[in-house]
Amino acid sequence: MFTLYEFASSGNCYKLRLAMAQLDIPFQRIEKDITRGETRSAEFLAINPNGRIPVLVTPDNRVLPESSAALWYLARDSKLMPEDPFQQAQVLQWMFFEQYNHEPNIATSRYWIHVLGEQEKYAEALAEKQQKGHDALAVMETHLSDRDFFVGRDYSIADIALYAYTHVAGQGGFSLDAYPAIRGWLERVERQPGYVAMEA
Repeated sequence: MFTLYEFASSGNCYKLRLAMAQLDIPFQRIEKDITRGETRSAEFLAINPNGRIPVLVTPDNRVLPESSAALWYLARDSKLMPEDPFQQAQVLQWMFFEQYNHEPNIATSRYWIHVLGEQEKYAEALAEKQQKGHDALAVMETHLSDRDFFVGRDYSIADIALYAYTHVAGQGGFSLDAYPAIRGWLERVERQPGYVAMEA
C-alpha cells in the first residue's frame, strides 16, 4: 500500500489524494503539521532531507517527494495521462506553469491568510503575490475559453495540478468572479468520477 505523508490543507498534498481516489489506489495518510515544524524533525528528514511535504512512499518502500513527480508517477499509463507523446509534454507544460507561475502566488497567499492567519504581517508581499496570481489566472482563463480541460479533450493530471489551489483561491484573497471559463472548468473537474473534496 502507498503511504502519503501530508498536511491536509496543502493543495500539493491534495493533488495526490485526488489522483489516488480517482485511480482507485489504496493508501494510508500520515499527517505532518508544517506549522509546528513536524517536517523538520530528524525522523522526517531521514525520509525527505528537503523537509517538505508531500512525500509518497511506494508499496515497495521507495520514497518520492515533490507533488508533480509523484503525480506523474501515479498517473503513468492511466486514464489521467494522455497517450499521445506531445500531449504528455503539454501536461508537463501546465504542471511546470502551476509550480512556477501559479502556486508561488496563489498558494502562498492562501497559506499566509488562511493557514497562518497573518494577512497584516504579509500585507506588502501580498500585493505583489495578488498581481502575479491574477496574471496566472488570466493565462488559464484564456486557455480555457474554448476547451473543457487543459490538455486535449480529456481530464488529466494537468487539471488536477491546477485545480488544487485554484478552487481554494478565494481563501488567498483571489476572487474568481472575472473568470467564467475557470469557474466552468472547476465545475467540470468536480463532476469527474471518483472526485473527493480537499476536506474529505
